[in-house]
Amino acid sequence: MPTFVDRHQLWSDEQRASAAEVAARLDAGGAKVVRLVWADHHGLLRGKTLVAQAAREALHEGIRLTSTLLFKDTSHRTVFPVFAKGGSGAGGLRGGSDFTIVPDPTTFRMLPWASGTGWLLCDGYLPDGRACPFDTRRILRRALAQAGEQGYEFVAGLEVEFHVFRLDDPSLRLGQSGQPGEPPAVSLLSHGHQYLTELRYDRVDGLMDLLRSQLLELGLPLHSLEVEFGPSQFELVFGPGVGLAPADTMVLLRSAVKQICQRNGYHATFMCRPRIPNVMSSGWHLHQSLRRRASGENAFVPQAEADALSEVGMHYLAGLRTHACASAALASPSINGYRRYRPNSLAPDRASWARDNRGAMLRVLGGAGQPATRIENRIGEPTANPYLYLASQLFAGLDGMHRRLDPGPSADAPYEDPAQPLPRSLQEALQRLREDSVLAGQIGGDFVEHYCAIKEAEIARFNLEVSEWEQREYFDTF
Repeated sequence: MPTFVDRHQLWSDEQRASAAEVAARLDAGGAKVVRLVWADHHGLLRGKTLVAQAAREALHEGIRLTSTLLFKDTSHRTVFPVFAKGGSGAGGLRGGSDFTIVPDPTTFRMLPWASGTGWLLCDGYLPDGRACPFDTRRILRRALAQAGEQGYEFVAGLEVEFHVFRLDDPSLRLGQSGQPGEPPAVSLLSHGHQYLTELRYDRVDGLMDLLRSQLLELGLPLHSLEVEFGPSQFELVFGPGVGLAPADTMVLLRSAVKQICQRNGYHATFMCRPRIPNVMSSGWHLHQSLRRRASGENAFVPQAEADALSEVGMHYLAGLRTHACASAALASPSINGYRRYRPNSLAPDRASWARDNRGAMLRVLGGAGQPATRIENRIGEPTANPYLYLASQLFAGLDGMHRRLDPGPSADAPYEDPAQPLPRSLQEALQRLREDSVLAGQIGGDFVEHYCAIKEAEIARFNLEVSEWEQREYFDTF
């Protein structure tokens, strides 16, 4: 009988060849279990762990997951009334019915921290073989295909900031059983504020060596490890990748770092601005360019010394700037992330661009004769779904190229420039995304409404909570 993959012709020739290699490794006893994982709309990995023989069968058949995973907010609550009459109705999924995730065999890895454990990233499908409408990896694939039709490949490099704390109490207290539960008890690993000093790095060398060895063994393109400015704050920089690879790297990175740290007495968080004294916000700076498929040349490199970018690059830059406010909902998808956009903070507060200026949202690096010429977008936070973040950049840049948009003059004083302010809240960002017919249309109107509804459920829960600020401000005064 033909398999699910064969019936619906889901794989490329490369994937079929990789599947044969994975099957041979499993037959040879290379793994005892395999984790089949799928990135949801938040970029969180969900899935099941199969014994080796079952995983071999699932290579071509996939596995079924409950569709409620498509409808959850960041507390893992199901937002839509899936058991009500009509339910969510999304893609014909009602009543907690199943959808299917199918492994992408090219993503197979052995997890160095989990003995005998393989790992496969999956794509989502409906039972009839149609693409799952809420599979964000597929949205990025569409953006990459559009670039490919115009003769370009998307190249991206990652700068990812995050915090790691010492886990003071690894036990699970009863209060941690909620949705979400109480955060764990932690303490600092580094004092902070001595930016890039060797002394600070040496004090956390054990952690950094642990991350370095495990991430390199995973095959991730790690370039550097740094102690960032804030207390217990760190940064990892990754070399450039092409197409899906940078997004796949990021989704695996976040999960890997949290697992490695947890197993070794640490707590890692990619939350943008943890509630600790003297905190510095964490960003995710996305370096990007286009490469000509025919020649392999960087399409952003200008000919003249006076030019920041090529003509193609300037139009792409203009697209990023034009759609910046709408893309914020995808680049900074948490309520907490909007506490980062503030003046004179090394984070942007408006949609400006400049040559090698870290105060601007879009920092242009390189120039004539420099093959690494690129645009660094500093809008993102490290909780972003990588597929949505990268897709929003590519759709925006391609629109700038299509309409031959002009980015305007460089902002030499980015925090004084009259550029459009970035959204000041997640609610505002969601509204800007809905209003941007080009970006919302490219992402997919139904997906955008689905995504916004889930995010607005988070906002509604947040607004019902009484904050510590309110308690301090009003409890004694009035």
